[in-house]
Amino acid sequence: MPQLRLPYFDLSSDALAGLRSVKNYLEHSSLDQNLLEWLNLRVSQINGCSFCLKLHSKALRSKGEENERLDSLMAWRRSELFSPKERVALNWAESLSRISETHAPDVDFAALKAYFSNQEISDLTFAITNMNALNRIAIAIRQ
Repeated sequence: MPQLRLPYFDLSSDALAGLRSVKNYLEHSSLDQNLLEWLNLRVSQINGCSFCLKLHSKALRSKGEENERLDSLMAWRRSELFSPKERVALNWAESLSRISETHAPDVDFAALKAYFSNQEISDLTFAITNMNALNRIAIAIRQ
């Protein structure tokens, strides 16, 4: 494991508290907590955050998720192991995580409407962007 570059949790504790408050809010939202873990894991795969990959795959295993689904996440588009609701959420996660390429197209956003309320779409968007922020901090600081 690489050496921590800076003790960011001490140096920027108030900023980190803000990101943690988003996570705490989401834990009490109407969103399915397993779905949030899947999104966190997929975003962490895209960003290559090894710390977060271990954290979220462990969390999913502790909640009873099967290794077959974990092993298939990278290829979720070609797997039959994910529900339509999970697929649109995973697609939104990819669209936002690769926003410089995708520009979050209307078609990806519109697909969410079949499965999620406006409040849930907003919360999903915060969950995905928060995970992207945490990944970037962990990678930059070498957590």
